[in-house]
Amino acid sequence: MSEFMRPIPFKDLIEWSLKEYNNEGSIFGIKKEKFYINKKGTKLKTVFGDEISSAVGPAAGPQSQLAQNILVSYLTGARFIELKTVQKLDGEDIQKAVAKPCINSEDECYNCEWSTELTVKEAFNEYIKAYFAIIAIAKELDISDKKDFAYNMSVGYDLEGIKSEKVDTYIESLKNAENTDIFKECKSYLLDNISKFGKFNEKDLESIDPIVCDSITLSTLHGCPAEEIEKIASYLIEEKHMSTFIKCNPTMLGYDYARKTLDDMGFDYISFTDYHFKNDLQYEDAVVMIERLLKLAKEKDLAFGVKLTNTFPVDTKRGELPSEEMYMSGRSLLPLTLSMAAMLSEKFDGKLPMSYSGGADARNIKDIFEALGQPITVATTILKPGGYLRFNQLAEETEDLLQDELRDVDVEKIVKLRDDTIASWENNKLYREKVHSRKTDSVLPLTDCYKAPCKDGGCPIEQQIPEYLKLVAEGNFDKAIEVIANDNTAPTILGKLCAHYCQEHCTRVDYEKSLQIRNMKLIAAENAQEAYLEKIEKSEIKSDKKVLVIGAGPGGIAVASYLRRNGIKVDVREKLSKAYGIVSHIIPEFRISDKDIDKDYQIAVKQGVNFIFDSEVTESYEELKKDYDYIIAATGAWEKGRSPVKEGSENILDALDFLWDVRMKGSANVGKKVAVVGAGDVAMDCTRTAARLDGVEEVALVYRRTEAYMPATQEEVNDVKEEGHKIYELVAPYAYDGKVLKCDKMQLGEFDDSGRRSIHTTGEKLELEFDTVIGATGARVDTTAFKENKINLDDWGNVKTTDTYETNIDNVYVIGDCRAGASTIVKAMGEAKAVCLDILDKENLPNDFVRYEEKEDKENIFSKRGKLTPALDDKSEGLRCLKCDQICEICTEVCPNRANVAINVEGFDNLNQIIHLDGMCNECGNCAFYCPHSGRPYKDKLTVFWTREDFEDSTNTGFLKLGENDYLVRLENGKVIESKDLEKDLSKKVLKLVRTIEKDYNYYIKPTEAINA
Repeated sequence: MSEFMRPIPFKDLIEWSLKEYNNEGSIFGIKKEKFYINKKGTKLKTVFGDEISSAVGPAAGPQSQLAQNILVSYLTGARFIELKTVQKLDGEDIQKAVAKPCINSEDECYNCEWSTELTVKEAFNEYIKAYFAIIAIAKELDISDKKDFAYNMSVGYDLEGIKSEKVDTYIESLKNAENTDIFKECKSYLLDNISKFGKFNEKDLESIDPIVCDSITLSTLHGCPAEEIEKIASYLIEEKHMSTFIKCNPTMLGYDYARKTLDDMGFDYISFTDYHFKNDLQYEDAVVMIERLLKLAKEKDLAFGVKLTNTFPVDTKRGELPSEEMYMSGRSLLPLTLSMAAMLSEKFDGKLPMSYSGGADARNIKDIFEALGQPITVATTILKPGGYLRFNQLAEETEDLLQDELRDVDVEKIVKLRDDTIASWENNKLYREKVHSRKTDSVLPLTDCYKAPCKDGGCPIEQQIPEYLKLVAEGNFDKAIEVIANDNTAPTILGKLCAHYCQEHCTRVDYEKSLQIRNMKLIAAENAQEAYLEKIEKSEIKSDKKVLVIGAGPGGIAVASYLRRNGIKVDVREKLSKAYGIVSHIIPEFRISDKDIDKDYQIAVKQGVNFIFDSEVTESYEELKKDYDYIIAATGAWEKGRSPVKEGSENILDALDFLWDVRMKGSANVGKKVAVVGAGDVAMDCTRTAARLDGVEEVALVYRRTEAYMPATQEEVNDVKEEGHKIYELVAPYAYDGKVLKCDKMQLGEFDDSGRRSIHTTGEKLELEFDTVIGATGARVDTTAFKENKINLDDWGNVKTTDTYETNIDNVYVIGDCRAGASTIVKAMGEAKAVCLDILDKENLPNDFVRYEEKEDKENIFSKRGKLTPALDDKSEGLRCLKCDQICEICTEVCPNRANVAINVEGFDNLNQIIHLDGMCNECGNCAFYCPHSGRPYKDKLTVFWTREDFEDSTNTGFLKLGENDYLVRLENGKVIESKDLEKDLSKKVLKLVRTIEKDYNYYIKPTEAINA
């Protein structure tokens, strides 16, 4: 494909919009139910004199580059449109300068593009086309009977470029477009086709104001001298007679302030030097410059103010984008932009007008607007799932606050908002629960690609999460526990202790907060598991085969339960006296009680699993095979971990020994002061357990990196912090004599292959006095039995198995912690499920894993898209579920250019199929970050091409329509053919897509005629 965007001719833009609306009830994928109308009739008067019906809009960026982007922004609620910046470098020249992909909005956002990728003339044409389209469609669809939006143009980056003929023409043409070719073309088309409209008429057309925009924002490159900035602003005010805003850089805050603020909020990995802070506009220079420009603008009866803020230049250190430097925005920019607003508001006593853009979203926009009272523009939030639909909520949140009279900035409010924002846990990086990407390993298929990554790729046992969330929300706990227990042999244990990988893949992570899935499972278990237990009957034996499971931990019981309920006789031998291994012997009772554990144990018992306790297996596997057809080892990881110190390791108390003593013996003698070395979940358990012992006065956690890199789940870390325990970060112990823990102070270095930052000693030492030091650096596996039985191990000492966990000895399996080291309960259960299915398959027995269907009304699903909803504390939390397996389409939402579209095609499983429109794509890459598969929709989906040049520049499966029955096609195998008989040449699924596009969505092909002409 080509990264060159092909602007849609105005004729096609209008006809596409009208036809799609009439056929689908949508325009460029936005359903009419999401069209924003200010029903209260409130208006905001901007400092530029415009009256607009919402306070929000797209920042000068990807969402204000093409006509369809601007139109879609308006339809969803934007009324202040910051047009994408133009400069003298444009078109192919700028496209060659911008590396692709150029956007990474996975959490905070980064980009390596800056001004329009079109030519200046093309950009102007796009803005005029959108201007006419908005006015005509708004009237036609009863959104507004008069212009209720405003443009704000953005130019850069130096005076010479702004004075150049093409940029000067652009400015003057937006000030009055009446005599421009595109203005005449749009007006003429609408006049000639007025009959296509029912409500928009000739009078409306004639009243369209040719003064498209008379305000401007100056954007300058980092390092632009103060005198150059002032010269440009003065030129725009004095000679261009335009109300002018200057876009300020957050570097004005100073390096130390920015570094400390980001570090304190968990963004310490964002890398930047003091270079731009020294070379950009300085605060003292800015103040005197702003004072002069305010005075100048007042003399000219114009407005002057600042745009806060520009993006923030940072170094590319983790391969985020293919550039050495990139520009940061989104939630990590929020505290810096608010700090700028507070600093300048205090200095100018609220008299300096401010337009805001820097990490605004539905959670904070009301507070920002209450403080500043002027338009707020966004980019990052509408690059995330929901996309432009998020404008609905942004507009609604501020609707009641719109005023038609100008007011000063509320200094007290903006200062408080800055302080509250920096202090709020919700704004901390770690609030996202250390989630990086939600993507899974599955290949993105050409068709039928919907998936819920929580259960498909997230959950190791593939629990049917959207289904049971819906049932719990409805209060149907009996059905919910049935769905849960179908895949989960320990509903209560996992309701309390699950590592919840599902939550890391939940689409809500990219909205506001992952669904609290584990809590919903626990609610179902607490309300219905006892009744479920009463109904369980011993399963019928369907095979003469026998299975021995060695170990009654979570993995062993899971595989025993799965097999026994499917008709295979299972014995479980356990050397301890009770079931559930680490869970019942190590994990603290304040986290899970014996009573709760027994609820899950009884499931296996009632199914007919035969447990033999106090029975250590000493026989060889060869001997055991005389009585059993299959052997499954699930013996866990019980060996002591590596010592956290090189000197005095004999003085270290192992974490498992400590936790065993407390859980099984009721106490442990550790003195008054205790240190726990490590940062996994076991370390957190040790810390909290030690603090509960009689006589303990102080417990501290010691870790060689920082909190962001702790392997423990964030909620476990938060529990330690909430209990008030000391955490020593960047401290690496090397010796302990029973009294003094000697440590090296560490510092973070570059990112290593693990995705964490490497560490290096600072050369400083630290000595800490503790009565006991507990080593919690990971348990190890006793591989003696595997070696004795000639089980193959890898170079790391882990058992080598097939994908179904079978060893080199036929019908001998190894699962759970003993296979590859200490891991999680649910991963062990996932391996147990795989083994069960493999054995059933070998024995030609069916399995009883049922796929449940709990469908939700599709309109209700669509209604939740684009709306941020806080997590709920009760069973209704499941109502936030977006039902991604029923309707995904995230790639269509996050594409700024609307290049990924959903079409309804008969004969497939999914509600809609996704196709890609090449001419509207610039390969920004945003859709690839959010697709739950491993693929990239803009590369992997069937592509409709508009030009031969773009087809030949691509490797995508897709087609270009050359004539009535003439097609250029790239098949799924990459072969290119020219076809006059699609029925013969195409696969059935591709043929269905192409024929549906031609029949029901021919406007996706129609621009070809205009472009080729």
